[in-house]
Amino acid sequence: MSLSAVPKVSAVPADPLPELLRSDTGVIIDRPDQWPARRSEIAAHLLPLAYGPLPPTPNRTDLELLHVATVRQLGGAQLLSCRVRPLGMDSFTMRVFVPPGAQSCPVLLSGDGCWHYANDEVIAAVLARGLVFAQFNRVEIAPDPQVSSIVWQPHAALASWAWGYHRAIDALLQGCQQPNPGALGRVDPQRIAVVGHSRGGKAALLAGATDSRIALTSANDSGAGGAGCFRWLGPGAESLTDITRAFPHWFAPTLAQFAGHEQALPFDQHFLKALIAPRALLTTEALGDAWANPQGSWLTHQAALAVYQLLGVPTQLAINFRPGGHDHSLADWLTLLDFVDSLFNGRARPRGLNVTPFPDLP
Repeated sequence: MSLSAVPKVSAVPADPLPELLRSDTGVIIDRPDQWPARRSEIAAHLLPLAYGPLPPTPNRTDLELLHVATVRQLGGAQLLSCRVRPLGMDSFTMRVFVPPGAQSCPVLLSGDGCWHYANDEVIAAVLARGLVFAQFNRVEIAPDPQVSSIVWQPHAALASWAWGYHRAIDALLQGCQQPNPGALGRVDPQRIAVVGHSRGGKAALLAGATDSRIALTSANDSGAGGAGCFRWLGPGAESLTDITRAFPHWFAPTLAQFAGHEQALPFDQHFLKALIAPRALLTTEALGDAWANPQGSWLTHQAALAVYQLLGVPTQLAINFRPGGHDHSLADWLTLLDFVDSLFNGRARPRGLNVTPFPDLP
């Protein structure tokens, strides 16, 4: 189909989303052992076109400990100021908060250190659940300028930020394997979760889709290019045209050619969610955040569920809606922490997940 023949995006769904469980040769994927090959096809359709290649994986990533402090207002937690040093590449900083105690701890990693979403109240809530909280500043890896000051880098910003999550994980694991790991010896490499908000949520989703060490991926209000849907736009939602005009440096240059021709895309964002399966994925959405397209996020959730069902892990995929606008609120963090508790600690699954506020949608 030529791009000129594809209808413009409207408020009414047109063609169905591309099929996840049909191979490029038309074979129906109905057995779990068929999924790895289909997953490779999906990755080949989505990743180069939308996000471009991630920066190369270094041969080694070191963790340099810069300073250790005890934070009394956080119940005596230890704060480790660190530098992440990928061999032969630019370094970046990371802060790690470790709760008191001796047990092995899950890790919650955020790349949103350039913002203040994780204030003391949020960090205290994370530590109270027995998690290590780590945060790096993604714009140290790739700047996030306005359109007028963009200088194209060899890798798109979202790909670079996702790579930053991977290198932060490298550093955490390298730190906990040192002969005298100190507080980092508390990190449990089998229970790593990543989270991000808005553009940071897009980066977290891409990180989870491209690194199997991540046991849980969470994105909050991630919208277009994240958990949202390009083909279905709720009222007031950001379109592919909007986002590639305003933030072309976030994506591979090839994505913009589909602006206004979304039906010609060989994927939609349920493909990105499916790449995370069978590992856990939680998306949190605000009903008042029309720009982030919560309706579209519900549709991609429903479409990705087919893969989780095929793999026998439907409860690993979850979505939650709350009132309010575009904010990484304490309520969003608490929903994530409840889900972490259910996933990593065997506690009761939080209520209210996977309930649609959009009964008229397919």
